[in-house]
Amino acid sequence: SKDLKGAMEILIEQKRQKLSTVEKLDEHMDFASQLIFAQNRGDLTAENVNQCVLEMMIAAPDTLSVTLFFMLILIAEHPTVEEEMMREIETVVGKQEMQS
Repeated sequence: SKDLKGAMEILIEQKRQKLSTVEKLDEHMDFASQLIFAQNRGDLTAENVNQCVLEMMIAAPDTLSVTLFFMLILIAEHPTVEEEMMREIETVVGKQEMQS
């Protein structure tokens, strides 16, 4: 846990450095950037920023996998919906080979 926290601090500092050198800020305004600017304004502490980024890194893959799992189960339980989805995919993709 301590190693992960230290790694997060390093990544956030790298992001902070990158933000200080970019010409167009618009292209780099993601959630981590928003957190860093909130800290700069005094709205958040460094610990708040670190914790938010750490939770995003840890929680996102887990919640995404659970969501995908239930989505696939629901599709499997409703073959007509699956058929409609396949028709829509074929309409958009055509005869092209699909890629990951």
